[in-house]
Amino acid sequence: MLVSCVAYQNGKKLGDIDKKDISDYVRRPGCLLWVALYEADPDELAEMQREFGLHELAVEDASHGHQRPKIEEYGDSLFAVLHTVDAEGGDIKFGEVDVFVGPNYLLSVRSRTQHGFANVRMRCEREPHLLRQGSGFVFYALMDSVVDRYFPVLDAVEDELEHVEERIFSGSSARSNIESLYALKQKLMTLKHAAGPLLEASSKLHGGRVPQVCAKTQDYYRDVYDHLIRINQSIDSLRDMVTTAISVNLSLITLQENETTRRIAAYAALVAVPTMIAGVYGMNFKNMPELSWAYGYPLALSIMAVLDVVLFYRLRNAGWL
Repeated sequence: MLVSCVAYQNGKKLGDIDKKDISDYVRRPGCLLWVALYEADPDELAEMQREFGLHELAVEDASHGHQRPKIEEYGDSLFAVLHTVDAEGGDIKFGEVDVFVGPNYLLSVRSRTQHGFANVRMRCEREPHLLRQGSGFVFYALMDSVVDRYFPVLDAVEDELEHVEERIFSGSSARSNIESLYALKQKLMTLKHAAGPLLEASSKLHGGRVPQVCAKTQDYYRDVYDHLIRINQSIDSLRDMVTTAISVNLSLITLQENETTRRIAAYAALVAVPTMIAGVYGMNFKNMPELSWAYGYPLALSIMAVLDVVLFYRLRNAGWL
């Protein structure tokens, strides 16, 4: 579905145009075309390929979708795959944006995400002196918007981790805590798959041999690269914290099991003392003088009680009860 097809001249908006007129505007000097598609089908991609002269391998990747984040150079144009993230009700929804960047055009194909880039267009149109730099600045603005959406998601994951850590030490269900921690670990892994490859790819846009379409905007891409470094470092730190929290949770489970075992052993010792005495006098041998003694029964009970009381206080002082 075509979302927008807008032409710009020297940084100023000319207006919306029909997609059939794209090839005419592409040939105009100083003209920039910005086209946005949503859930494009193969026919729409084939039409855009004819209008812009897109490379067939890039179009093939965009039509298949589910690509790894990357930035590839085809002659004087670029093809980029960006993964978007949206936090919805505690869950993270991932989408994909395929971007074709040429000397005087930018085509974005958005899929599996409802969050568009109208704010990016408004930002660029408010800064015509920057938009005059061409498709390189538009690509930067689009990429910067995608990367900036990672930060609130990371903040939400960090808040969720702090909540789980509080639950660990509040005596809540250990199984529930481990399930929550593994869910967080899975979210961070998916975020890493989105931000990690993009870090490596974006490094080619501000240093060394920079693609021609990005030559005037290297400083902006360096800023995106710095953001990606921070994001990847935060992901790694949070993953380490999740791993530590899992270890702490398992250690607490072990301590709780040891505590239970000690209590059971302590109560078994309290039962074992009278059982031993009763067992001795329960043998009923003929030559056991205490069996016929009038005070034998109360004395045996008294010994059992005294030994159990002494043992009880010893175990409690030792922390077993």
